[in-house]
Amino acid sequence: MVDEAAFRHARGEINRLPCAFERALLARHAACELAVRHQIAERESVACAQPVARAVCAQMSALLREKSAFALGLADTQHILPHAMVMKIQCGGLDGLKALLDPGAVAPDVRRLVRLAQEAYGELAALPFSAVVQGVAAWKSRRRHAEGPR
Repeated sequence: MVDEAAFRHARGEINRLPCAFERALLARHAACELAVRHQIAERESVACAQPVARAVCAQMSALLREKSAFALGLADTQHILPHAMVMKIQCGGLDGLKALLDPGAVAPDVRRLVRLAQEAYGELAALPFSAVVQGVAAWKSRRRHAEGPR
C-alpha cells in the first residue's frame, strides 16, 4: 500500500500536466490522442502531451461543470465534488458533446470533440450547453457486480 501523501507527491512530479478529463479516460469511457498514461505504484494517471490543448480542455471541463450544476441539483460547483458526480459530469458531458458534434463516433474522443466545438462555435462558451447537459443528466455509472453468497 502506498502512503497517500507520497503518492500525491510522486504524481505531481511525474504528471506535470494532468488531463482535464482524466477520470473519463481512466474509466475507458473516452479516448484522446494526446493522453500519456503513467504508472505510479499500483495506480495510473493520465497527462496531456500539449500544454495549449490541456488549457482548452480545462476550459471545456470547467464549462461542463458550471453548466451541469442545475441538472445535477448543485448550488455550487466550485467545491470539491464526489467522484460519482465528477464522473457524471465528465462522461456524460463527453457523451453530450459526441451526440452534438460527432454522432457517428463509436466513443467520445476528447481532443476531436474540443476541436470540432471550436470549429463549429468559435468560442467554447458559445456551445448549446442545454443540449450537451442532456448527456450529463442521462449518464449512469456501471453497476458493480453483486458479490456471491458468503
